[in-house]
Formats: sequence, C-alpha cells, structure tokens
Amino acid sequence: MQGSTISCSQVPLSLPGQLQLGNGGGGAEEESVPTRAAAILGWGRTLSSSSGVSHGRRCAGLALLALMALLFPRTMAFAAVPNGVWLIDGKAAVQIFDCSGLLCGRILWLQVSRDPQGQLNRDRNNPDPALRQRRLCGLTILWDLRSVGPARWGGGWFYNPDDGKTYRVSAELKSANLIVARIYLGVPLLGETKTLLRVAHGTSDGWC
Repeated sequence: MQGSTISCSQVPLSLPGQLQLGNGGGGAEEESVPTRAAAILGWGRTLSSSSGVSHGRRCAGLALLALMALLFPRTMAFAAVPNGVWLIDGKAAVQIFDCSGLLCGRILWLQVSRDPQGQLNRDRNNPDPALRQRRLCGLTILWDLRSVGPARWGGGWFYNPDDGKTYRVSAELKSANLIVARIYLGVPLLGETKTLLRVAHGTSDGWC
C-alpha cells in the first residue's frame, strides 16, 4: 500500500559552514565530507510512510552526523613546535626542536657543566650502567610531546639527569617567550611545574 511521502527535510539539519542536509534544494553550495557521506548512505531521500522505522533510524543518523560535525570541525588547530633555546630553573637550557612532528628537547647549556675533576659532566645517575658515561651536553631529555591544541602538548617524556628518572610531561606555550611544563609520575596533580624562558644562545662556558 502506497502512503504519503516523508522526508528528513521536514526536520532540516544544517552543518555550520556546510551544505544543508535533507533540504531537497538544488543549490550549488560546496559539498562537505559529511554531505557526501549522507548521500552515499541515502540519508535525506524521500521514503514511504510504510517504512517509518527505517526512516526514523536514518533521520537519527543524520542528526548524529550533524553533531559529529560540531564536535570535530573540518579544520583542527595544532601547535607548531616553539623552536629555540629555553632556560629551565636557571640551571640548564634546552634546545627545543621538531622531531618528526613531535616536540623534543636536548641539553644545550649547564650551569655546572664539569665535575670536580674538570671533566664534562656525564649521565652518572642513569639506571642503566651502560649509559652512565654519555655526556649530558647534547643529551635529549624531552621527547614524544604531541600537539593536543593550539598551544599545548602532552603525552611526552622527560628524563631528569639529576635523579636518573623518567617522568611524564605536558607543556603549554603561555606566550612567545614562556612555556609552562608539568612533570609528573602517575597523576599530574602530584607533579611539579617548571617554567621555561626563551633565551639567546650564549658562548660562555657551559654551552654545548
């Protein structure tokens, strides 16, 4: 038995900055990925009232697609790695650089760069005896920080040569010359905050 036609266009949904779905219009607006997906899945087509259950499911799916477009914008903003030299606690400077799209950092200056015998300081507190003779100057101590927002990174690691331990780390660029990092084991709330200040590369003793 043929019934009256029902369309999802009776409840029009529009995605911000994208073609309205289910409006039955013939405009020449740019077609977005969600729009093409809707067309492939058949959402927005005119259905018979005898298939109301299927129609309801398709309309619900269309609403879900619109919600996903709101939660996951077409353009995501990611942070560019703030390349340069950054001073930590006045005791060490690290060179922050891009390593395959991630944020990494290596020691570039140490306030105390030599031991009492006048030799360059080495990684003597490393838990691996095989690594205790490597020099601290040039050692990568920050790695795997991933962009999680326009000026934030997370999920990375920080190696502290002072105690030989490796910590989790997250960081936020507060200004062009200031980074605030959170270093922790387990729970960020129980960690320690470090401030990194952008500085110029020096030439005095202690620079790598």
